[in-house]
Amino acid sequence: MCPNRCAANCHAHPVTRRDFLRASTIVAGSTLFGGSLAETFAMGAPAFAPCGPASKCVPAIKIAFVRRQGEYGMRWPGQVYDGEAARKLYTGRIQETAAALKMKADIRPAPLHNLAESEAWIAEAKAAKPDGVMLVLLDRQEHAWPTAALAMDSGIPAVIYSPVGSAFTSNTAPLAQKTGSIIYATDDFSQPVYGMKMLYAGAKMRATRVVVIRGNDRRDVVMPDLGIQLHYVPASTFVDLYKSIGETPEMRAIAAQVVRRAKKIVGATRQDIINGAHSYVVARKIMEQEQADGITMDCLGALGPTKMSLPCLAWSRMNDDGIPAACEADIGAVGSHITVQYLFDRPGFQQDPVPETAHKAIIGAHCSCPTKLNGFDKPPEPYVLRHHHAERDATAHPAWRIGHPMTSLCVQSARKDKPTTLIISSGRVLENVQVPPAGGCVISVMVKFDGVEDVLTYPGFHQVFFYGSFRQQLVDFCRLFKLTPQVV
Repeated sequence: MCPNRCAANCHAHPVTRRDFLRASTIVAGSTLFGGSLAETFAMGAPAFAPCGPASKCVPAIKIAFVRRQGEYGMRWPGQVYDGEAARKLYTGRIQETAAALKMKADIRPAPLHNLAESEAWIAEAKAAKPDGVMLVLLDRQEHAWPTAALAMDSGIPAVIYSPVGSAFTSNTAPLAQKTGSIIYATDDFSQPVYGMKMLYAGAKMRATRVVVIRGNDRRDVVMPDLGIQLHYVPASTFVDLYKSIGETPEMRAIAAQVVRRAKKIVGATRQDIINGAHSYVVARKIMEQEQADGITMDCLGALGPTKMSLPCLAWSRMNDDGIPAACEADIGAVGSHITVQYLFDRPGFQQDPVPETAHKAIIGAHCSCPTKLNGFDKPPEPYVLRHHHAERDATAHPAWRIGHPMTSLCVQSARKDKPTTLIISSGRVLENVQVPPAGGCVISVMVKFDGVEDVLTYPGFHQVFFYGSFRQQLVDFCRLFKLTPQVV
């Protein structure tokens, strides 16, 4: 008999993916999961409908161009620079970016031509309380950089874009270390685009409501600095709902879809996979009831002693769908998942850090990992369905690409003696550790971080690993929103 399973739900030996699919055609018009094969796959797993306040949030920013009135003449950027053509070009790019992000960009029709106009515009911005301001400097002279300083001191998150020709280092140096703002001095417009993305993410984050399933009480807490709303509900909420909702055709359809996409199945049974879909449906229902944008649960405390499915498979699917889902009611991990998803449009892998001294590496080990590591709109990495390391329940085990650039983020919430800190590292994937023969969580990804030699003292816990090299982008995010970066 399988651990923690009744005899009726167990198989005497592991079932392969081929067994699942062969069984689905034994009886004409039926599947292993019930109903016709065509009907089951057509149902698939419906897209998760966002239902929290962040789903209704439309970030709004105010934008202005800055230049003197009249010709440039001898002074930089010089008569060779077509400021009007640049303004039209950047206006179009800003509008395209705002449309793609579904945010409101209020662009001042005429440039700010003098300091008085700049002061009035900043005053208007303070009164309007937008989610951010953005200045595009088409000039280096007179009021251009004083206007940038006004925006940076306004108390509103400020992105300053300075194309080549509108700055010397003597202009940028006095302002470079200011927090609450960021300066991008380049002709590469991807940087101001990312500036807009940060303003978008900050607004969404402050609107985000996460249901925390833990303990016995209902209460609401706001995460310092990040503004994420934590809505606590009793652990019994999940337990009671799981018991009250029986197995449904939708759960079988979700399970069928998960099986169809998997490379193979190792150990997990038919019922394990359906039970994982059961946990997904229950979690989705709780999010709908509580009007939440994300979810986390004290899963081991609430479900570990029971025969109910741990939400490893459910959390994997939610993170693939762009729903932040953190393990073990870890609030720092909540912040990490949300930051990664909102900034970089991809899910991350929350894990327990294990030192590996032979390679001077860190092994990230856990039993729930998303599969769409390349991005929400990209194909998933190949995955195997297998048991949790306790040989119960089902989880998706994706293969991380060897040599692929990756980043690690660990949000540590503010405490009385310490501000909110983001622990940031970047490196490459070394290996997918095989468990067994190794022990620990079945998804174990070995990574080599740039410049990290002492892996025995690597800081943080439940860091989120994700594809791509984004160390500097996270440092910029910290500067813009007055967070403390700890680059390791």
